[in-house]
Amino acid sequence: MNAPMKPGSKADRDALRHDMAAAACTVADISIEMRTRYRMRPREAWRHAHGWTLQETADRITRASLQRPGGAVAADASLVGKWEKWPAPSSRRPSLPVLLAMADAFGCRVTDVLDLDDRRNLPDTDLRVLTGHAEEPVTEPARATILSSTAQTLEPTGPDLVHLAADESATWAIWAEASNVGDIALEQLMAETRALASDYLISDPVGLFLRTRALRDRVFSLLEGHQYPRQSADLYVYAGYLCGLLAWMSSDLGQLRDAETQGRTAWLCAELSGHNDLRAWVLSTRSKVAFWDGRLREAITFARRGGSYRSSGSVTVLLACQEADAWSELGAGSEALAALARAEDARNAAHGEDEVGGIFACEPARQQNYAAAVQLRAGQPADALHAAEEALNLLSAQRVRAYGTEAQIHISQAAAHLSTGEAEGALEALTPVLALPPDHRLAPVARRLSELSAGIGRRPCATGVASVGLRAAIEEFCVNSASRQLALSPGEGCA
Repeated sequence: MNAPMKPGSKADRDALRHDMAAAACTVADISIEMRTRYRMRPREAWRHAHGWTLQETADRITRASLQRPGGAVAADASLVGKWEKWPAPSSRRPSLPVLLAMADAFGCRVTDVLDLDDRRNLPDTDLRVLTGHAEEPVTEPARATILSSTAQTLEPTGPDLVHLAADESATWAIWAEASNVGDIALEQLMAETRALASDYLISDPVGLFLRTRALRDRVFSLLEGHQYPRQSADLYVYAGYLCGLLAWMSSDLGQLRDAETQGRTAWLCAELSGHNDLRAWVLSTRSKVAFWDGRLREAITFARRGGSYRSSGSVTVLLACQEADAWSELGAGSEALAALARAEDARNAAHGEDEVGGIFACEPARQQNYAAAVQLRAGQPADALHAAEEALNLLSAQRVRAYGTEAQIHISQAAAHLSTGEAEGALEALTPVLALPPDHRLAPVARRLSELSAGIGRRPCATGVASVGLRAAIEEFCVNSASRQLALSPGEGCA
């Protein structure tokens, strides 16, 4: 059962707007209902009646202001929020050009964006201008008349003009110097991002998804405010890694379409930040999603694009491994083995540390896991078995053992045994995989097990006791996988 919507929440406002629109209510009707129900200031109510964000409203106000001479307004999300809250503390009084542009953007009379508190606090000169046109619709002639009156009444001359210009510059400097985030807060956001990327290797994916989504929302909220350009760039980097992590998780939970959406948003953040390491990791994530979605050529393209960026750490190793994986699935053995060789070269040439780590790192054990899967498809079971055993040895020496990677290594080990007719050896290799709790049974693991089970059915030993028991155990594993549990759940909170 879904939890009730919080009164005044975005979901609650959206539902109200949709219901009233369906009942043929006008935007003005919706605005009045918003003001009454949620105790909003009139300008905020008009914005929510349209369903616009602060930044969307700022863009529309700026565009509307450019349609009239002398009325240009440079609006942004932070200013719109302050104009909406005026005359409350820490707000900013909207000038007449701002009010006119707001009315144009909202499609209402200029007096519709004011209430009694506004009128009590507006300068008398402003109020006289507005009151004189209270009954007129905002047409082009009315707009020109108001602007003319405003200019005649308010525009200073002589020394007053110079003083006003200086005051305006000082006011803007105060705004430009302010930031809604500090350097310590940025450090904390990166630390939390690193922790999530590391925890994902060993944690319940659904629980971690909720934590990652909450942190992403915090970063998005900060980006809607005002900060220094270098701080904005850092926030875009964190948002990109968090969306990339959500893409990885969505894919592991079998939600490939949602994973692709997260990947596109992560790529936008990478482009806005101009951060090459993030670009490479996002393309690695998108290659992974494309691979499991069966878009193998696209997976190769993403991997190659990622490898074209000058990046540090181990991302180039992973990208080469992913390319090899896709080539081997296509049956192009020579291309796959060549890509594996490039992965080894990239390992030897790697410099610097991975910025985030965890899922955004390619440790040697992870590299050998890819090598084992590729060699199996290339018809080299002995090499695959050797790579799998080496991967398990490397993994046992790591402080954090990624259960998803470990499971796939055991699957490659089992497949290598099956290729030589050793069903008992395959069952022994799969024992730790089949013992995974349901919330750790990720979609890639379940899919590889299903492929393994199908392969057993085509072998001469398919009717043997060990083979039949193995196929039954795999079927039970897949029925109780994390992706199937998610599909059968109400889905609260995982949007």
